Amino acid sequence: MTPWVTRLIIANVAMFIISAAAPNVTSTFTLVPAFVLSQPWTLVTYMFLHGGLMHLLFNMLGLFFFGPRLEDRLGSKDFLWLYFISGLMGAVLSFVFTPYAAIIGASGAVFGVFLGFAYFWPQEKIYVWGIVPIEARWLVVIMTALSLFGGFGASMGGVAHFAHLGGFAGGFLYLKWLGGKSRVAQLQSKAGAIVSRDSDLKRWEKIRREDLHEVNRGELDRIRDKIKATGVTSLTLDDRMFLDRFSQNT
Repeated sequence: MTPWVTRLIIANVAMFIISAAAPNVTSTFTLVPAFVLSQPWTLVTYMFLHGGLMHLLFNMLGLFFFGPRLEDRLGSKDFLWLYFISGLMGAVLSFVFTPYAAIIGASGAVFGVFLGFAYFWPQEKIYVWGIVPIEARWLVVIMTALSLFGGFGASMGGVAHFAHLGGFAGGFLYLKWLGGKSRVAQLQSKAGAIVSRDSDLKRWEKIRREDLHEVNRGELDRIRDKIKATGVTSLTLDDRMFLDRFSQNT
């Protein structure tokens, strides 16, 4: 596992044990959106509380399966920003639609991680219940529809549907902002002739395939084959971001 996925899972499990031993911790750190001005810490602390073992297990499994590949792709700093912004956006949507509901759980943040996974690997097959294969992009669509139906068209059933939707929204907005920032940096680099095409290639060629997480080796092979076949000008922004991310470690 990657560093921050490991730390987040440990933190969530630790808080679950602590809150089970001291129930007043849950009441202190639970988010009630309408009271956020008097309890601002709950915007973050609610993400580390869970209502039961299955609630914790579901969220941590999602983080375990989708988080490492995304952290590898984005880098730890941007991965953490995506995680917490997704969780915060979950709080914002809950404030708008269910201001007096008590909200706990890492679901909003984990949904943002899943959105990030589907953003970069939309056709990756996810096996629902370990049996039914479905592409990541379509699973996001289905989960969004279910959350909308649960939030607006059916009983809430104790599920923070708007926190889930906020997680998707926060993850998407952060990734779009990150892409825009990269485009600006790329244009500035071209305008100032800071990095030449040849030096980019030399830097990318130094990426050691064996040092990558196994799930990213195939992506590196695909991009290198693309460069050989159609040249460096055929690379997309996502291709360049991938290569730049791993060339920083060489």
